[in-house]
Amino acid sequence: MATGAALLLLILLIVFMLQNTTKVDVHFLGLSGTIPLGMALLIAAVGGGVVVAIAGIARVTQLRLNARRTRKATTSA
Repeated sequence: MATGAALLLLILLIVFMLQNTTKVDVHFLGLSGTIPLGMALLIAAVGGGVVVAIAGIARVTQLRLNARRTRKATTSA
């Protein structure tokens, strides 16, 4: 089931990129260039996902450390 959903999503992504081939100007941190619109949106989405993943990993690590401290304080008291 999950493989079928992932395959469908991949097909929709390919169709999206093929339909959005208009070149757009991109400026980022003093760099500039021309890239197809579909690719620019894909890069932005992947970049956003990476930022969210990093924030999630940091939060889970923080919660695990807090739980470990609480367990240690409870067992030694």
